[in-house]
Amino acid sequence: MQTLLTDRELLESLAEAVEDNLRRHNEQVRDWQPHEYVPFSDGRNFAFLGGADWDPQQVTLGEVAAVALTVSVLIADNLPSYHRELGRRLRTGPWWRWVGRWTAEENRHEILIRNYLMVTRAVDPVELERARMAHMTTGFTRPAIHLLDLLAQCAFEEAASGVRHRNIAALRENPMVTEIADRIAVDDELQAEFFANLVAAALDLVPDQTVRAIADRIADFRVPELTLPDGRNSTDVLAEAGIYEPDRAGELVFAPLLERWNIFSRTDFGADGEAARAEIEHLRR
Repeated sequence: MQTLLTDRELLESLAEAVEDNLRRHNEQVRDWQPHEYVPFSDGRNFAFLGGADWDPQQVTLGEVAAVALTVSVLIADNLPSYHRELGRRLRTGPWWRWVGRWTAEENRHEILIRNYLMVTRAVDPVELERARMAHMTTGFTRPAIHLLDLLAQCAFEEAASGVRHRNIAALRENPMVTEIADRIAVDDELQAEFFANLVAAALDLVPDQTVRAIADRIADFRVPELTLPDGRNSTDVLAEAGIYEPDRAGELVFAPLLERWNIFSRTDFGADGEAARAEIEHLRR
């Protein structure tokens, strides 16, 4: 039977991998500016400053793209909750520096999308602000899970976010929305790679313990969701539009990462690991 490590032991044992991957991430990520993707020349004041308030006739963005970007910005608005949940488990050394980097990148996504939606009047700004207040007031609390579960969960969440933004780009709504969605997807994919690399390092360190975490996270996986201003559930709306379909998570989210981790070709699993691998095989069918 393989030795199980505590979360504290894992934080220490994986610290070097975090340092290496933080360095790699910072070398790979492109330094981009959110203001460069916003057509500020299209903007105008609202009535409070002598302009005109929002009217549905001002909207030029298609409904699917508008809803998809609304979901993205509202999820990003809840960043304080996600930062708290991630930070309280990773408050040490290079782990904490990664939390700071990840938070800054996610905040940049929120800045970009919100500015674009406001300047182009793509959505009702009053409804969007009310939805933001409601969503952030509800907040987000991640169930108590161990470190390896957290790493696998984050890898899956960022991979799913990448899928969502690639599909927004594929709408070809207009050149700027395509560019915005592709730009955010690149960040999502690099963040997923960071977490995936830590899971890979953990598999080499404690294979049974790690593959058990992977199996458990696949079984319980759900993307962040929210109630849209019109009362609809974001998961249902995005699935109907083909932007993110939970039924395809096995194909688009799990399978690439399972292949990356060599889950079905590894020979270092003990009895517990083999049991977890069998569960994963069953879940992906």
